[in-house]
Amino acid sequence: MAFSLLSVTAGGAWAQAASTAQTAPPAVAPTAAPAAKPAAAKANPQTVDAIVAVVNTDVITQQELAKRMSDVTQRMRAQNIELPPVAELQKQLLERMILERAEVQLAKENGLSVDDVMLDRAISRIAEQNKLSMGDFQKQLAQDKIPYASFREEIRQEMLLQRLREREVDNKIQISESEVDNYIAAENANKQTAQELDLAQILVRVPENASAEQIAQRAKRAEEAMQQIKSGGNFAAVAAAYSDASDALTGGDMGWRAQDRLPALFVEAVANLNPGQVSSILKSANGFHIIKLVNKRAAAAAAATDTAAAPVQQTHVRHILIKVTPTVTATEARRRLADLKERIDNKVATFEDLAKLYSNDLSASKGGDLGWVYPGDTVPEFERAMDALKPGQISDPIESPFGYHLIQVVERKANDVSKERQRLTARLAIRERKTEEATNDWLRQLRDRTYVEYRGDDR
Repeated sequence: MAFSLLSVTAGGAWAQAASTAQTAPPAVAPTAAPAAKPAAAKANPQTVDAIVAVVNTDVITQQELAKRMSDVTQRMRAQNIELPPVAELQKQLLERMILERAEVQLAKENGLSVDDVMLDRAISRIAEQNKLSMGDFQKQLAQDKIPYASFREEIRQEMLLQRLREREVDNKIQISESEVDNYIAAENANKQTAQELDLAQILVRVPENASAEQIAQRAKRAEEAMQQIKSGGNFAAVAAAYSDASDALTGGDMGWRAQDRLPALFVEAVANLNPGQVSSILKSANGFHIIKLVNKRAAAAAAATDTAAAPVQQTHVRHILIKVTPTVTATEARRRLADLKERIDNKVATFEDLAKLYSNDLSASKGGDLGWVYPGDTVPEFERAMDALKPGQISDPIESPFGYHLIQVVERKANDVSKERQRLTARLAIRERKTEEATNDWLRQLRDRTYVEYRGDDR
């Protein structure tokens, strides 16, 4: 890219000089030709942009990297996070952009997208959470020197990547009844000592199927980060420079979490630490970790008691799924489902029969029957549409990370409140813990299979 742009710029000057020579009168042609040389020299062609990395079939340019550097440093300063050396931060950002670019490519390959209606709703919710009208929210962005158009596209990408991760990670997490039983038994045994922890982390990711040399290199990087911390370095700045985790640019901040929603490795590592202290280097399947205990507090037992008393509603539901693929567009998927709904409404066919014939889900063989589901068992888009239906009612085509659905609620019931709520809470906690570990593992695998070619001196 850098070479071709340079050639175009120079070519333009040369073409102009050639044109001048051709239009000069023949009698003065010998003197006109030398005059073209200084004109070409004065053009002084410059590179407009340069490629810093090739990611599969896409590229990241120097301008894109510079823009991200500017945005991130501005936000880190606003959050009072100490900045790491510029070269280290640039390397971190480039790696982050490479992974994001690979995720966006995979999302597009799977036919995922975020339309303007969904995007506008999400931005409206952000404004509401900040207790601002949309007009005031846009004014606030302008005061922070954040262009609204850029903010929209950033949120669109975040939503797209979230949908991809739900599809690639959340959908594959399975929780057995024995895991729920073990969780409840452990929770009952530790009820008096339950704590919430505020942690920060540094993750030095190790590639899947890494060689001994690669593991040694990554271990050395983790040791360098640890040495900087021991030498008095700011943990947040070291995290921004060294960590491969998604929270690196917020200083590795993981926020407050209940112990049962954290990997057991982390909980054990900080068990004997005081707030402000840092663990030794830990090894997991994803790489090397350094954990800082920022603070800790007793878990709110009263809140757990109130939750246990709340009623639990289960929904018996079935659906027909049409996936979006390179050969089936979102418009086509919606049209097919609208046709199927019309056939059901006109009693030309039953929901079960059409599910068996047309659904792209494993439940097709059972007429689309998903059985009894608890709150939190399905993705948010599906659950919202399902909750809005009365028994026997069929939704319009609904979009989720998996495609488009027709949803029918068969019936609802409320079971033994305390036991069902306890098991639901356990299931959600286990899912949250597994999701974080599975997401890190998936990102590591995605990065390993992504073709990356670095250009220039950015690596």
